[in-house]
Amino acid sequence: MAEKTEAATGGAGAGKQPRSVRVVLLALMIAMMLAMLDNMIIGTAMPTIVGELGGLEHLSWVVTAYTLATAASTPLWGKLGDMYGRKGVFMTSIVIFLAGSALSGMAQDMGQLIGFRAVQGLGAGGLMVGVMAIIGDLIPPRERGKYQGMIAGVMALSMIGGPLVGGTITDHWGWRWSFYINIPLGVVALIAISAVLHLPKKRSEARIDYLGAALLTIGITAIVLVTTWGGTEYAWTSARIMELIGIGVAALVGFVFWQTRAAEPILPLHIFRSRNFTLMSVIGFIVGFVMFGATLFLPLYQQSVQGASATNSGLLLLPMLGAMLVTSMVAGRVTTSTGRYKIFPVAGGALMTVGLYLLSIMDTDTTRFTSGLYMAVVGLGMGCLMQITMLVAQNSVEMKDMGVASSSTTLFRTLGSSFGVAIMGALFNNRVQDVMAERAAGSGAKATEQSATLTADALNALPAAIRDAYQHAVSAGTHTAFLLGSAVAVLALVASFFVKEVPLKGAGPKAADAPADGDGDPATAKAPVTEAV
Repeated sequence: MAEKTEAATGGAGAGKQPRSVRVVLLALMIAMMLAMLDNMIIGTAMPTIVGELGGLEHLSWVVTAYTLATAASTPLWGKLGDMYGRKGVFMTSIVIFLAGSALSGMAQDMGQLIGFRAVQGLGAGGLMVGVMAIIGDLIPPRERGKYQGMIAGVMALSMIGGPLVGGTITDHWGWRWSFYINIPLGVVALIAISAVLHLPKKRSEARIDYLGAALLTIGITAIVLVTTWGGTEYAWTSARIMELIGIGVAALVGFVFWQTRAAEPILPLHIFRSRNFTLMSVIGFIVGFVMFGATLFLPLYQQSVQGASATNSGLLLLPMLGAMLVTSMVAGRVTTSTGRYKIFPVAGGALMTVGLYLLSIMDTDTTRFTSGLYMAVVGLGMGCLMQITMLVAQNSVEMKDMGVASSSTTLFRTLGSSFGVAIMGALFNNRVQDVMAERAAGSGAKATEQSATLTADALNALPAAIRDAYQHAVSAGTHTAFLLGSAVAVLALVASFFVKEVPLKGAGPKAADAPADGDGDPATAKAPVTEAV
């Protein structure tokens, strides 16, 4: 049985990581960077892609197809890893991602590009989950904190460097290399993982829960489409959005009902009996809601109101991302050395709430230095939460459920980002249009009714009165969006107070002998395999 292969070789030496583990970790970071960089690189190449392939009316589907496939496949990859072994499943996801990248680079029209992006997203769904689950297999939670800085660093590097790399590649090599660049990096990761990673093989006799997979895919697809189309392609009260909401709710209710009866459920509901796992899912959703909303509106504010260049949009987030990186590294080291972690969700929720409120009070007179300080406060909060949520979630389940725990946490964060962008975006757009109508009726309102964003060049070309009105409108829009973000962040703060500090596995004899906690958190679960690598 699969469970028998999970037995650890013992806690001794769990903290000593051989060179092979470091090579595997490097390969895992490359794979994670591929998944995170992709949309940011492609975003800067979009105008060039449309200029060559046409199909401007289908442009949004280039991103939507990728997002849908990623979100829908995430829980499936996690479950497959639990059933059949993580190494083979993870390598398969890399191969699918690279195939999608190569096909996307060879696309001859917008329809092909959208289809190939869906293939790419299907593979991307397994990249992040595979990285987190394999780290969970290799490194005990007590030691895992050391590597939070690596993960946070890859995330920060992707957010800052993505637009810059995408622009450089498109300008010098052409937009197709925005996809082809994934191939050499992915091949390096494949070779390293194939040669060095040796996890116990599994062979499950249970059949894949096809009905559960179908219901979950339909439900997630409907949710992502509602948050993507609502308020943009269709009005929130339109028949199409109402139909999608009905389909999504029905599919998810059916999925939950079926999971209680399936022999090998895609998402075992028993993992939610753990208080900590449920709380981490909630907090992860909120972190996704806040983070992607912030990364969307902060560059817009600095470009439109503070006159920053769009080409440096990634660098504009440096105060937030730098603070997030430093705090994540400190949190990881403290967690590893002390075994204590509850302080970080509490501090993270408080800092994130305060930081978002500070961002909401920015206006047309706020300096870049001041806005940078406010961003740093948000970054400090997110740094306390980003990896701690995954760490505590994995510590709250048995080893046999490591994959579904990792995929569920990733899925909740993904869904949070979809809701954050949709809801904050809707409030932002409505506020911008209302203020423009008040301050620059007629021509000013018409100039921005189709889009709440203007490039720096287009903004400078506007008459002074309209430009001033637009800057005040964007300032008002960001105020509304970040005020909502602050209110949502309060929920993360409240949830963090209910986290129970269960000893981290691999924390030593005391933790190993501790009884399982009353919420079902398996503190006695055996330590992960480290000697098998």
